[in-house]
Order: sequence, then C-alpha cells, then structure tokens
Amino acid sequence: MKPYDIVIIGGGAAGLAALKGAYDKSLNICLIERDKTLGGILKQCIHNGFGLHHYNEELTGPEYAERGIEEVLGLNVDIFTDTTVVDVVKENGTFELMLMNTKKGEHRIKAISTIISSGCYERTRGAIQLPGDRPAGIMPAGSAQRHLNIDGYMVGKKVFILGSGDIGLIMARRMTLEGAEVLGVAELMPHSNGLTRNIVQCLHDFDIPLYLSHTISDIKGKSVLESITISEVDENFDYIEGTEKTFEVDTLLLSVGLIPDINMFDSLKFEVSKKTGGAIVDQTYQTSVEGLFACGNALHVHDLVDFVTEESTKAGQQAKAYILNNKKRSKNTLYVTPSSNISYILPQTLDMDDDFNEVVLSLRTTTNALTGKFHVYQGETLLFSEKAKFVVPAEMEKIKIKKEHLKHSGPISILFEVVSQ
Repeated sequence: MKPYDIVIIGGGAAGLAALKGAYDKSLNICLIERDKTLGGILKQCIHNGFGLHHYNEELTGPEYAERGIEEVLGLNVDIFTDTTVVDVVKENGTFELMLMNTKKGEHRIKAISTIISSGCYERTRGAIQLPGDRPAGIMPAGSAQRHLNIDGYMVGKKVFILGSGDIGLIMARRMTLEGAEVLGVAELMPHSNGLTRNIVQCLHDFDIPLYLSHTISDIKGKSVLESITISEVDENFDYIEGTEKTFEVDTLLLSVGLIPDINMFDSLKFEVSKKTGGAIVDQTYQTSVEGLFACGNALHVHDLVDFVTEESTKAGQQAKAYILNNKKRSKNTLYVTPSSNISYILPQTLDMDDDFNEVVLSLRTTTNALTGKFHVYQGETLLFSEKAKFVVPAEMEKIKIKKEHLKHSGPISILFEVVSQ
C-alpha cells in the first residue's frame, strides 16, 4: 500500500488548484480523477466567460481547464486518471483509500491528509418529484450540455427548461443557436438562481421568457414527451388555480440545483451542512475530521469557477501546512452562523488558535436588493456594518473580518438589511 502525504480526490478545476497549492518538492502527493482526462465539467462548457478574475482574460471552459492542467503537469506528483475512489476510511491517524482502475483493477493507497475536490452532481426528476407521465425526453441540463458539446448529439427541437440555474440558462442559448425552439424557462422562486449576466445574455437577448414563481404542474407523453404544463405558485409553493400554461415540447431540461458529490465519503462521518450539502469547515477548509479538507463544488456550489480556483488553492496550501508544520486543529473554536436574509456562510467555524490576520467569509443572501447593509455581530455586539449594491441570491458575497475585531464572546452572526429593492 503506497503511502502519500496528501491525496487529492477529483481532477477538475478544484483538484487542479488544490494540487498546485499543496505542491512541495518534499511531499509525496497524488491526484485521483475518475474520468479518462483531467479538467472535469469545464471540458463541456464551450461558452466563454471563464477566467476574468483569475487569469484577467476571458476564456472558454476547455481553455480554462487547459490552463490548470498545464500548471500541474510538470510537477513531480502521481496523477491517476480513469480511477474511481470506492471507499475511504481513517484508521490510526491515516486515511486508507480503495481505488478501482479499469486496467489495474482494485488497489489501495494511504495518506496522512486528504482533500475532497470531487465536484457536484445535478438534481434529477426523482429528486424533485415532478408530477405527470414519465416519458423519454426529460433530462438534467448538464447531461444535455454534454450530449451536445461533447457527443455532438442534439437532444431536442422544442425545448422547455425548468429552473433558472446557470447551466439551464446557458443551454437555453446554446439550444437556440443550434436551431431548437426554446419556449421558456420556469423558476419556482420569485427570483432567478442564475447569474445576472446569464439572464441577460441567454434569455433577454433571445427573447426567451422567464416565468418566475412557476413550476411544472403536469407532464404528458406516452413513450416520448408531448407537452408540459406550468402553473404559478403562491408563497407556500402551492399551485394557483387558473394560471396554467401548456407548451407542446419534445424536451424538458432540468436546471434545479446542484449537490456536492460527497456520498463516497460517508464512512468518514464528518459534519455536513444541511444548507450547502457539503462539509462544515473552518477557515483552513479542514472538516471535522482531522486532516480531511474540502474545496470547490464538493464543499458548496460556486457561481464562478475563478472562485473555485481561488478557494481550492488555499485549501491545498492549508493541507501542505498541516503536513509540513504538523498543524493541528485546536478546540478554541468560534461558530459563524447566518441570520436574517442570509442563506449560508462559509467557513462555518473559526479556529482561533490558527495564525491568521483576517478571514474572508463567503455568503449568499435569500433576497434581491438594489442596496443593502451587512451587519456583523459577535454575540450581542455589533462589530461593523458594510454597504452592498446589486445583491442577488445567485451571486456570492464576501466579507472580510480581521482577527483583532474578535475580542468579544459568543458566535459570529451576519444579517442582511434590505435598504431598497
């Protein structure tokens, strides 16, 4: 059983960045990717808009992936592709991983530290329990994207999209450009779950209607999809009678949320956030299991891949410090909790014995606002307030807290005050 200092699970944007951040000539590092090539989901995202923050230029998904791959290929590390992690356990302070490779078969490795960068997966029809018939022609938007951009297969001609996530919005434009008729996008919430730029560039520019506070109320079709009906919903998400709209379609794409892909790590029994679906971590991206780190969409679903790279680089650096500096977690912990109009905050805990000057908190709101204020408390004490403009739930907000501010007792909490909508 070959020993490693650090094993990184996943070779997409997060895994590549974590590998670069963790690299040190004195360490034995391994990266494991279940696909035949590195790059992850970026390979099928042929549209541009990537890299503006990290590389200061606009790239397509494959171009962004290629940059990340080029940055690690010269490093003296082991990279296993076409290899799946079957199980991970921790015994006597060491992680033991069972791997399955299509050529080598089953083999095992062990590591002092492990980084989870396994990405996320799409919610399916079964996860959201859509009513009506169950014909062919209903699929996740990401699957349709892969069929079209990788396999060269057009999935349909008359299309409707449920959910306003970014993949769905991008596929509305992509399918239109390929000659399909996209009849509309329905979103259960009263606001879009996609980036503002994608609403404009993918829907408004192509006159594709967005039906907010709407969802699928019926599906018709014997062997293949024939029509869908959408209905408006009230504040309790119940159908409003008389608001039904029926569309004749052959394809329904689902863009109804992404879930961190961490099921394979259940045996490690680390704490998981009910809100994000990923691990609960401190500012070093370490989970509740000593030596286990998480980053990228396996931690929480990001709005931009540039931020995945930024976060995952830091996670790799922290895993490296954990090994080289024998850096262990203390019990001097502060909890970070969301309050009014805040969906979630990362990290969820702060290790106060860690050597840091400031920490960047990433958070999402539950409401839109043209202008607003974030109020940061520790216990009952207001530490500071910060103004914000053009806040939407789909886009991540960041707040910096200096360690010197944290002199009061009690957990840190953040609330968002809407000033104007």
